[in-house]
Amino acid sequence: MDRTLANISPDAKIAENVVIEPFATIYGNVEIEEGCWIGPNAVIMEGSRIGKNCKIFPGAVIAGIPQDLKFMGEETTVEIGENTVVREYVTINRGTAAKGKTVIGKNCLLMSYVHVAHDCIVANNCILGSYTGIAGEVEVDEFAIISPGSLVHQFVRLGKHIIIQGGSKVPKDVPPFIMAGREPICFMGLNSVGLKRRRFQPGKIGEIQDMYRYIYQKGLNVSQALEKINQDFEDSPEKQTIIDFIKGSKRGIIRGGLSMEAETMIP
Repeated sequence: MDRTLANISPDAKIAENVVIEPFATIYGNVEIEEGCWIGPNAVIMEGSRIGKNCKIFPGAVIAGIPQDLKFMGEETTVEIGENTVVREYVTINRGTAAKGKTVIGKNCLLMSYVHVAHDCIVANNCILGSYTGIAGEVEVDEFAIISPGSLVHQFVRLGKHIIIQGGSKVPKDVPPFIMAGREPICFMGLNSVGLKRRRFQPGKIGEIQDMYRYIYQKGLNVSQALEKINQDFEDSPEKQTIIDFIKGSKRGIIRGGLSMEAETMIP
C-alpha cells in the first residue's frame, strides 16, 4: 500500500507487509512487526514495540510520555503483544524508571478511549472496556475483563480470570477467579461464566467457590482464611494462585459483599 500520505520516520523499523493508512504518524525508535494494520490518524511514538498482526485504530496514541512528574526523559518503551487490537482513541503511555516499560500482552482487546498509564503490565487475553482508565503501575493478570467505565487506582493488582462490573472504582486488589462490582466495590461471587468458557470443570469451580467462602463468608480474618484453605484443600494450581495473590497483596484485597444465599443466585 502507498504510505506517502503517512508521516513515517526513516528511523522506524517496520515490516514490509505492515499497512499504514493515510495521515498516521510513526516516530523514530519504533518497531512494528509483520501483519499489523495502523489506522488513519493513529500516532505511534518513540519507544513503541508492536508485535505481529496487531490492529491500531484511528486516533490511538501509543507510547506518549508518562503523565508522571517523576519522569525525567529516560528511554522507556510500550510493548504490545501479537494479535492485540487497540481501538479508537486509546492512549498507552510508556514506562518510567520504575519498570522501564508498559506492557500489553498477546490477544488483548482495548476498546475505545481506554487509558493505560505508565509501567502497567496487562497480561495475555485481557479485555479493557471503553472508557476504562488504569493508573500507573497497575498489574492485570491473564483473561481479566474490566468492563466499560471502570477506574483502577495506581499499584492495584487484578487477578486472572476476573470480571469487574462496568463503572467500578477499584482502589484495592481483586483476587483471581471472581466477579467484583457495586459501590464501593466488593466480592460478588465467582466469575463462573468465564471459568466455564475457559473449560474449568464444575468440580474445580465448586472447589474455588468453597475457598472464597473461607475468605469472605465465614467471619475469618485473611490470615485465618488462608490457613484454613491450606489445611482443608488439596494442593492445586488454583489454590496456590489464590494464596500467592492474597499473600502478595500490598494494598489489601476488596471486601466481601454477598451472603452465601445471594451468591447461589449468581449464574
